[in-house]
Amino acid sequence: MLGAASPRELLRKLLDYNLSGGIAEKISCPTLVLAGATDLFLKGQPEKLMQHLTCEKTFVMFTETQAADAHVQVGAMRYAVAHISDWLDATFA
Repeated sequence: MLGAASPRELLRKLLDYNLSGGIAEKISCPTLVLAGATDLFLKGQPEKLMQHLTCEKTFVMFTETQAADAHVQVGAMRYAVAHISDWLDATFA
């Protein structure tokens, strides 16, 4: 992954992917940002991205009630894909 020769090198390379330098502010297309209420991997990161985006943006927090609260909405993929598809249709139709 990312051309890394070892897990340690991969972790180092992942540090290059961040919000510094105004990278998120350069995004100009409508953007859908998804979060899972109990996501342990990206906790708080979607919210930080939303703060930096200057484009048209939509934030969706998937909940435990929807069974979509885990990382990448595991447990409710069809629900999440339907929500994403609806947003795409409404935004780009």
